[in-house]
Amino acid sequence: MNETLEFRLASGETGAIGECYRTHAPAVRSYLGRYVPREDVEDVLQVVFAEVWRCRRRFDPARSLPAWLMGIAHKRAVDHLRARTPATVPLEAVADPAGDDGRVDGDQIDDRDRVRRALAALPDAQRQAIELAYYGDLTQRQIADRLRVPLGTVKARTARGLERLSRLLPRAAA
Repeated sequence: MNETLEFRLASGETGAIGECYRTHAPAVRSYLGRYVPREDVEDVLQVVFAEVWRCRRRFDPARSLPAWLMGIAHKRAVDHLRARTPATVPLEAVADPAGDDGRVDGDQIDDRDRVRRALAALPDAQRQAIELAYYGDLTQRQIADRLRVPLGTVKARTARGLERLSRLLPRAAA
């Protein structure tokens, strides 16, 4: 009987998972490489195919096997990224900027304390993006790479954080 890979996999034929891996792993690996750090791609790939085998009975052989695989890969990539703790630069570790004459004056210290209190009131993701941009002197692309999030996410976090900071910090007297 000449059954397709889809039917053999769904029925639990032991050789089907190996063939599925040989056939589809390169595409899944490439997909994961867009989202998961390079050093973690192989680990997540193995998790994907272990889940494929474990959940094979839920696969409908009349459907697209590559689409089903990519759906599982997407979910495992998201799980992997959510489980990671992004590296941050604590605000306390950043040196205080000096004034024009090299000294820190009292008004600057007061302003800096108000900014620190306002930053502390932001959600962690927004505060982190702003700190990396302004204190870490990173571009939005560099922040996205460091936090392993899409560039659009960094832009949104920064914009929302700055908008919220503008409400938290009183305007300077003109």
